[in-house]
Amino acid sequence: MTKIYTKTGDDGSTGLIGGKRISKSNQRIITYGAIDELNSSIGIVLSSKLDNDIHDLLEKIQNDLFVAGADLANPDLKVSLNRITENMVKFLETNVDKFEDELSPITYFILPGGDTVAAQVHLARAISRRAETHIVQLSEREAINKTCQIYMNRLSDLLFVIARVINKRKMIKDVAWKS
Repeated sequence: MTKIYTKTGDDGSTGLIGGKRISKSNQRIITYGAIDELNSSIGIVLSSKLDNDIHDLLEKIQNDLFVAGADLANPDLKVSLNRITENMVKFLETNVDKFEDELSPITYFILPGGDTVAAQVHLARAISRRAETHIVQLSEREAINKTCQIYMNRLSDLLFVIARVINKRKMIKDVAWKS
């Protein structure tokens, strides 16, 4: 039986796709670590009772986030396998539009919260923003698939809309920021 531990990272390094070893503090590792955290936070949301359309969408997004992690773990951009694509971005945009049709227009800043599940989706949204920031930082140092950055930007928009839809479907009003 293969063991989960290999001891190869005990020196503070880890392997990328293609075999290159780099420090676990490298921006590339921090970046796909944030995507892993985002994926885990969506897993928490999925452990709750959700409407089927939202559940199925979040499961698809979890799978896409694995692709994003693999994309960022492979510094060889000539390899096209397991890359975030423009079609994946368009899929997110289509779903943002679909869910926004259920909502009234925003006329004020909305505080994260409402139903517990909606609040968890808002937390996932915040993590996706941080992951996007890490992707930008990585892109300033190394060549990456820029579509990853666009995907993460659209995903945070979609998560915001999903949180609002969850609240609306549970008849919980958005909470306005009070200045």
